[in-house]
Amino acid sequence: MIARRLMLTSLASGLACTGWPATAAPAAYTLERSRSTVGFSYLFQGQRINGIIPFHDAKITLDLADVTRSHVVVRLDAAAATAGFLFATQTMRGPKVLDVANHPLIRFETTKISGTVNKATITGALSLRGQTHPVTLQGQLFQQRATQDLSKLSILLNGQIDRRDFGADGLISTVGPMLELRILVRMTQA
Repeated sequence: MIARRLMLTSLASGLACTGWPATAAPAAYTLERSRSTVGFSYLFQGQRINGIIPFHDAKITLDLADVTRSHVVVRLDAAAATAGFLFATQTMRGPKVLDVANHPLIRFETTKISGTVNKATITGALSLRGQTHPVTLQGQLFQQRATQDLSKLSILLNGQIDRRDFGADGLISTVGPMLELRILVRMTQA
């Protein structure tokens, strides 16, 4: 947990972009899957537990001058998700939560982006367990460390979802329904 806070603090202080070009056009970016993470946390018997869902793939188009013209489609590998410890991981992948046997992927597609690259609100359709509902995340765009151009970027997203909205209500008496999301996407211009 301390290492994660240090990484996020370092990211926020060392990578923030301040001089975005005034005349950018939409550009395609490729996900750096091995360097990107979808982290989540939940309460288990009152204790905060962290988990990770790996990226499967993504299609990313960014317009740095007008974020409203950006578009993202992401698929996550629910079948490879981990929930902090073995019992929680097995339960999360099972039929009462993610039901990975029938729904191995989680999909998110943006429907609206507003704000700026430094503080954006990203609304999209999240498909989980065969159900689709709107989700809103807050995001910031950064240049990756040691780069002087816009070819390598990172997006830090935060938000929360209520798993009951998607019918993922297993162990609701011991596992809290709210998931706190912390997503770090690293990408390279295609």
